[in-house]
Amino acid sequence: MDTMAILLVTIVPLHLVSYPTVKMAGIRTGLPLPSMWETVAQLVVYCLVDDYLGYWIHRLLHTKWGYDNIHHVHHEYTAPIAFAAPYGHWSDVIILGAPSFAGPAIVPCHITTFWLWLVIRQLEAIDAHSGFKFPFNPTNLIPFYGGAEYHDYHHYVGEKTQSNFSSLFTFCDYLHGTDKGYRYQKEWMVKVYHHN
Repeated sequence: MDTMAILLVTIVPLHLVSYPTVKMAGIRTGLPLPSMWETVAQLVVYCLVDDYLGYWIHRLLHTKWGYDNIHHVHHEYTAPIAFAAPYGHWSDVIILGAPSFAGPAIVPCHITTFWLWLVIRQLEAIDAHSGFKFPFNPTNLIPFYGGAEYHDYHHYVGEKTQSNFSSLFTFCDYLHGTDKGYRYQKEWMVKVYHHN
């Protein structure tokens, strides 16, 4: 019920102001529709912008002040489930959602691409919090995609974590060394598994 209340307090008001904001950002709503290649290129840009900004914002939310005052609510789930994806403090939902709008603001698109991007972003958040690495998930084909196993470690370590902040891909964590604990645990698990 808390998740629904948070979504009503954050998402509904955002939708009420979305049309003027979309128009101000230069997102077009008329014909012609974008080509497939234009849509794909824009989605790639949005993924990269979202991941980079999301990494730094998420990392800031793990500072003492950010965690104690905002982000700790989201980490009440130490073993996340899909329903935990939007669960958090109302400001957490807005703050961590902001990077998803940065790409379309930088590289305006057609409204259909924008809607597709928002659907993709929500499905990814649900996937990352699902707790399952499904073998036939199409995201398994995306290089450097984090996914559920990667994000589960972030929740497992909890408050003390300084690891796995990336939202989509793993390269920001790799470049800044914030995936060392996760990589160490994976290597350790492989050794234990092969030893037995």
